[in-house]
Amino acid sequence: MNKNTENRREFMQKMGLASLAAGSGLLSTNSFAQSNSSMSSSGGGRIKIFNGRVLTPYRELPNGCIVVDGGKIVEVSEKNIDVPGALEIDAGGKFISPGFIDLHCHGGGGHSFLDGTVNAFLKAAELHARHGTTSMYPTALSGDKEELYKNLDIYEQANKVNKAGAEFLGVFLEGPYYSMEQRGAQNPKYIRNPDPKEYKEILSRTSVIKRWDSAPEREGSLEFIRYLRSKGVMPSMGHTSAVYDDVMLAFENGVSLATHLYSGMAGVTRRNSFRFPGGVESAFLIEEMNVEVISDGRHLPAPLLKLIYKTKGADRIALVTDSMRAAGLPDGQESILGSLTNGIKVIVEDGVAKLPDRTSFAGSVATTDRLVRTISTIADVPLKDAVRMMSITPANIMGIADRKGSLVPGKDADILIFDNDIQIDKTIIGGNVVYSRV
Repeated sequence: MNKNTENRREFMQKMGLASLAAGSGLLSTNSFAQSNSSMSSSGGGRIKIFNGRVLTPYRELPNGCIVVDGGKIVEVSEKNIDVPGALEIDAGGKFISPGFIDLHCHGGGGHSFLDGTVNAFLKAAELHARHGTTSMYPTALSGDKEELYKNLDIYEQANKVNKAGAEFLGVFLEGPYYSMEQRGAQNPKYIRNPDPKEYKEILSRTSVIKRWDSAPEREGSLEFIRYLRSKGVMPSMGHTSAVYDDVMLAFENGVSLATHLYSGMAGVTRRNSFRFPGGVESAFLIEEMNVEVISDGRHLPAPLLKLIYKTKGADRIALVTDSMRAAGLPDGQESILGSLTNGIKVIVEDGVAKLPDRTSFAGSVATTDRLVRTISTIADVPLKDAVRMMSITPANIMGIADRKGSLVPGKDADILIFDNDIQIDKTIIGGNVVYSRV
């Protein structure tokens, strides 16, 4: 057995795939009877998905089968197996994939997470579920603090009744502690330095914030980053004019994720004739730095997508939609980025949202299926890696890989069926079929 095989076997054992790691092919079929005793009798019903190309953490099973019970995956097999009493879903030779996890999403289907209604949360989540998103982190832009409080409360209400849409995993705050020069579509009147009184008050009020972004060069940023870590909130860097020294300090203090690489982020700059690597180059140089990538084919062209993939690899890249309310709507629409009361007017054309003067993109209108389709098509990324960047990598980044991100026994039954063009056929969340195209 070579070292790569040993490493894969060890990984499978750690991920709960010990029963599948035997044999020269690394995967062998366990009888359903052996696993039946460990099935939960509570929760969702029993489902068997068969006759599909199962995408495992390492390879494709050409005629695989997945068994679900109680909302969890309980069996992964190389061939069809007998599961008495199960709802049977024939994948028809299509791909069976882990559900997509979106770390950065502002809305969709004409709704924003800043609209101030439970319905907006639910409808946006349903739109994205139809396109393959099984879990997401609703994202708030820089804005009024009282409006933020209101929307955090509405998030909690929506989370309790969200049954037909992508699962909410917590809130991502994008701003307001940013660079004015790299603010993009963020409202400039809210951009400022981190305010300890403000952020401590916000975090004392709620436990739903899971990630908060800032520009590491701003005064007070390192203290802010350390405070987030002390509260179990992931700090990330974005909309920044930082140079390498700023980014390295931020990394040493706890930042391990760069928000939408290249977008709202300075590259090489000159100061007094000397060149300094910016946030983009810093993210490449720091091997342990993870990066978000908007692979909609608009924010980044194919050569840059290829460069990021070649430099960082699939284990350090999380594909994100950064989608706003117009996601899923056709070109030619006028829309609003942010809340209906304090948001910024944008236009949708060429498959992306733009400021009316067309000086900057204003968020994407992408869905996760489009991200996977685009990067695998124009950047020559293997499908298994494109799916990885949309599933297990974001799960690892957010520390939820024990229950999300791969088709492994014991994990949540968040499963997709899609064709060669990444057109979603079925979306299953927690063992419940929430979308079926046929």
